[in-house]
Amino acid sequence: MDRKIALITGSAKGLGKMTALTLASQGCDIALNYMNSHEEAVRLQSRIENMGVRCIAVQADISIEEDIDRLVDEVEQQLGGIDILVNNAGPFIRERRLFADYERAEIMSLMQGNLIGAMLLDHRVLPHMRQQKWGRIIHFGFGHAAESRSWPQRAVYAAAKVGLVSFTKTLAVEEAENAITINMICPGDIRGDNKEKRIADVLDLSDDETPRGRPGSGEDISRVISYLCHSDSDFITGNIMDISGGLDPIRPYIKG
Repeated sequence: MDRKIALITGSAKGLGKMTALTLASQGCDIALNYMNSHEEAVRLQSRIENMGVRCIAVQADISIEEDIDRLVDEVEQQLGGIDILVNNAGPFIRERRLFADYERAEIMSLMQGNLIGAMLLDHRVLPHMRQQKWGRIIHFGFGHAAESRSWPQRAVYAAAKVGLVSFTKTLAVEEAENAITINMICPGDIRGDNKEKRIADVLDLSDDETPRGRPGSGEDISRVISYLCHSDSDFITGNIMDISGGLDPIRPYIKG
């Protein structure tokens, strides 16, 4: 993947950061994106540049259409056309809440950030990918999203991601002839510092909720993304991949 240009949204920290480091280690030039984490983005940019590849950091809110256009414009001007797009960013409200209790602004933010923003970013990068007959697009979902099950107290987030499942599968079929692959990664419940850890760092830790028995790590996710972005992975498209250690995050009932 030498000199492929990869844009990873929400990549100043967490799973996006691990993805950026992994793709940089494979020779990709990296466009980092952040909304508020300026200092973290600058530090990561310097770290990636020391790996021998180009790297920029661009502030943008992917739930805002104008920011999306500005983000892509800056990447194209400073690095070139985007070959790999990882749609990692997306708002999430961890507090469990019935749909009727959401504010309208929260509903719009969750839908714009998790569905519309990804679609608009895809739309912007497709012309370049089509022209060169090569491209990789990765979406982020949640465990069992492909089953479209009910997820009480997560109604808006679930609706956005399930919509993204259908879009992922459809776009994969439409763009297959152009050698552009589109897949979705569905991480398990990877929390806190574990998002930036290697597999070796969590092997001896326990997680009673995950059938595998250990918590997930950022490397669990980034190594799969790296594999999907490889040139020889062109036969893998339209897939929704759970990387969860067997965890089912959905509770199809409401507790007390």
